[in-house]
Amino acid sequence: MSINNHDRAPENLAGYLPLAEKRVVRISGAGTDKFVQGQFSQNVDEITSEQSLRAAACTPKGRAYLLTRFVRDGDDLLMDVEDELADAALGQLKKYLMLFRGTTMEAQPQARILGLIGEQAAIAVAGEPARSLEAPGQVTRTDQGFLVRVEDLPGGNPRFEFWQTGDKPAGLAELPELTAEQWQAASIAAGVPWLTGATTEAYVPQMLNLQHLQGIHFKKGCYTGQEVIARMHFLGQLKKSLFRLDFAGTDTAPAPGSKLMADGKAIGDVVNAVMTGATQGTLLAVLRHDAANKPLQLAEDESATLTVVDLPYPVPERDTPEPENT
Repeated sequence: MSINNHDRAPENLAGYLPLAEKRVVRISGAGTDKFVQGQFSQNVDEITSEQSLRAAACTPKGRAYLLTRFVRDGDDLLMDVEDELADAALGQLKKYLMLFRGTTMEAQPQARILGLIGEQAAIAVAGEPARSLEAPGQVTRTDQGFLVRVEDLPGGNPRFEFWQTGDKPAGLAELPELTAEQWQAASIAAGVPWLTGATTEAYVPQMLNLQHLQGIHFKKGCYTGQEVIARMHFLGQLKKSLFRLDFAGTDTAPAPGSKLMADGKAIGDVVNAVMTGATQGTLLAVLRHDAANKPLQLAEDESATLTVVDLPYPVPERDTPEPENT
């Protein structure tokens, strides 16, 4: 392969990684779609055999406790859940699932998700149909599972997830295996956050840019947390959103939930961070729009330098003036 994975810049990666921290959960039964429609920020009718979409499950106050992706498998829906959050998130959802007799939500221990970077890895698991996936969310099915295109890296290097439900090897043995840190750095470069124990229930989905990642449908019907999410959208009340920053001058990535400071005041929190070199790394943070252009510091390590980096997608809410009388 021409790409050298010793170059740790995420834009230059290629290969695969089993995403061991993710569980695959299957929702089955007559109430599947109604249950999902009532608990997630996505319009279930738009999750099809050809389109996979992200979504958030939220508290009644609109705070996200689960960020997931849905894949349609016949009449069933598959979703991914971070292992760290699975027990609490699934426990919360099952309180509502009880209203749908005969509908189940169960982890699939035999299933796994592989993270793939580069077209060669996608072709290795899905063959030539992988070339037909040109945009995030597009899906092709194989006899072993589902190949989903996810958000590209800056510069257009494609990323995929293979949701393997069969038991045959995925055909990736000759490709380089990525590290967990490399996959995380790639997700950060693509502007895609994930929740941890420190950040669950901390943010309204728009603060995590989920509306720009095919994760919120603002015209669907009511769901838990919808009133808060809709008000923030339609009244232009979003004052914080997700930013990407590079950091240097430290040998430890800041933990999720770490405070970012400007002018001696806390103006945001780290959502995800990973080292990309001995003394440098990259992170996603939710920051106040009115302070993001100021000199920034980590509250726990003032010697580290922080530089805001453009996300690969626009966030127009940062430039939208606040409506009057709201």
